[in-house]
Amino acid sequence: MSLASTLPLQGQVAAVTGAASGIGLASARAMVQAGARVVLVDRDQAALDKACAALGPNALPLVLDLLDAKQCATLLQRVVELAGRLDVFHANAGLYVGGDLVEADPDAIDRMLNLNVNVVMKNVHNVLPHMIERGTGDIIVTSSLAAHFPTPWEPVYASSKWAINCFVQTVRRQVFKHGIRVGSISPGPVITSLLADWPADKLAEAKAKGSLLEASEVADVVLFMLTRPRGMTIRDVVMMPTQFDL
Repeated sequence: MSLASTLPLQGQVAAVTGAASGIGLASARAMVQAGARVVLVDRDQAALDKACAALGPNALPLVLDLLDAKQCATLLQRVVELAGRLDVFHANAGLYVGGDLVEADPDAIDRMLNLNVNVVMKNVHNVLPHMIERGTGDIIVTSSLAAHFPTPWEPVYASSKWAINCFVQTVRRQVFKHGIRVGSISPGPVITSLLADWPADKLAEAKAKGSLLEASEVADVVLFMLTRPRGMTIRDVVMMPTQFDL
């Protein structure tokens, strides 16, 4: 068996935001296991250090608060300082606001929209010139099943993911001429800390039905997208538990 088949990301450098836990950590782990050096970006230094220690020397921690505009703007610069270049960027960091809109905290809405939409756009804006200059690159954004269905119990969160779905589809069309692939993953409910904010009855119902995904299952799809031939872009993968019913 060839090295390319056992370590399909050998020699590549990736960066993953929100990488200290959940989908981000699972994605980083999958990329490291596939041979990449991965910069794990998160604001939680203790969790980040623990994650990188577990993943080994090809996992590089980068403590960054993406909601701080000045820190956010240094993402590419600091990744390049750590790892020399950037081949794969997984924009994964996000927040969740669920429940009835009339009960939502306006500050929480601002924070979520800033991280889920503005930060993603700024991060991609930051890394694109580097990828364009090199004539290659992959950008994957963590979206949600909520980007494809007007989920009635999470209007604020769903709206942020609808915006990101549009962003991915339009930016992809601008940059494919530069050899850059842009896609998103749209999982249904995943067992992560974000579910802590789910309405209690919805979470209990999902657990009882077995209608939740594991973060590692989402990471498997990320790796699938990254390892397609360069002439193929997986623009969006909608994935959900078989037992999940909207």
